[in-house]
Amino acid sequence: MATNPKPSSSRMGRIKNYRWLVVALLFTATTINYLDRQIIGLLKPILEVEFSWTETDFARIVMAFTAAYAVGLVSFGWFIDKVGTKLGYSLTVTFWSIAGMLHAVARSAFGFGLARVGLGLGEAGNYPAAVKTVAEWFPNKERALATGLFNAGTSVGVVVALILVPWILSHYGWQEVFWITGALGFVWLIFWLIFYDIPAQQKRLTTEEYDYIIGGQEAEEKGVGEKAKVSWTKLFTFPQTWAYITGKGLIDPIYWFFLFWLPSYFATTFDLDLKKFSLELMIIYTATTVGSISGGWFSSQLIKRGWPVIKARKAVLLAFAVLELSVIGIQFADNVWVAVGLISFAVALHQAWATNVFTLPSDMFPKQAVSSVVGIGGMAGAIGGILFPILIGSLLDTYKAAGNLAGGYNIIFTICGFTYLIAWGIIHLLTRRSRMLSLAELR
Repeated sequence: MATNPKPSSSRMGRIKNYRWLVVALLFTATTINYLDRQIIGLLKPILEVEFSWTETDFARIVMAFTAAYAVGLVSFGWFIDKVGTKLGYSLTVTFWSIAGMLHAVARSAFGFGLARVGLGLGEAGNYPAAVKTVAEWFPNKERALATGLFNAGTSVGVVVALILVPWILSHYGWQEVFWITGALGFVWLIFWLIFYDIPAQQKRLTTEEYDYIIGGQEAEEKGVGEKAKVSWTKLFTFPQTWAYITGKGLIDPIYWFFLFWLPSYFATTFDLDLKKFSLELMIIYTATTVGSISGGWFSSQLIKRGWPVIKARKAVLLAFAVLELSVIGIQFADNVWVAVGLISFAVALHQAWATNVFTLPSDMFPKQAVSSVVGIGGMAGAIGGILFPILIGSLLDTYKAAGNLAGGYNIIFTICGFTYLIAWGIIHLLTRRSRMLSLAELR
């Protein structure tokens, strides 16, 4: 059995709370990840005119991304568990940054689809790497909060896009948007290579913090190397894996809709000019940051009060699922600010839900298997993200042809509202007797 190296005796140990610096690196990477991802949605009104895209064309471009994302999640999840977080994260950021810049040379829907394939493959590695990093660097009781903090980068990335993209467009063109934003990943990479190592090899980590981290992790994890072998196919024999697959497979496609179609929804329904700074979209995506952080905080507080970990996660997930039904009311919004309020609440709840779902692999599996489980669940979410845009594109084209595009959006929002409760019910059934699996069971 591989053993975890002892904490380095040569560590300077001068930086207190170093684990939160690690979260800052994860947050920044996730911010860049979603900045690059969101650009296509913001540029949609410009690109569909320049290249004569239909709603179905755009849906196919989104599907190209999500299909590649599904493959990338499994591939990078396995790869990161095999080579470790430092090298694995470095390669995934390099991959997606290059793919992001290649959008600038696309000249057709097919060309953009190819570029999105590259971006999807690379960006898929972000969450397996980030969740595994949290499992390595945090005790159980802090993992949801740490996940919520780095997951807030999904929201901040979109907000940054709302500011940066119009500014670049006003000075240059849409091609420069991809060149400039794609280069940001290489800047992050410098800091990652300088400041990151696993706790046992991090010389800047104090002995006190190292003991706190290791002392708060599961007994099965201690003394085992981060690259210990796990049977990937055996993961599918456990209900814990299928619970995570459900949480991702049913709910991730909804966020794809929020991410890629909301700008177009406001442009067509409320005549929003996406070439200018949009306060409406800024408010919506800022709300996701609040949801991400608060969602992790709620379950962490329950755990600190003595709740069993899985019970705490499911309790807050149920609350968020019930509240998410409010998004159905969007069909009654008679002005833009009512719509902004309802959708802001909905996306905040989504991120609160997502934060707790993301912690499930580290709650139920040893950290040596976390990236693989995250990749498997993420693949399920991406497959849903392939199928849901087919429905979205078909509905919107049909209702657009009938002169009632808003009616198509109303159906989609209704589907979104009910799906969270369905997902929670399945997760609950699969985790009624859930426990932390041992590494020996996964070999």
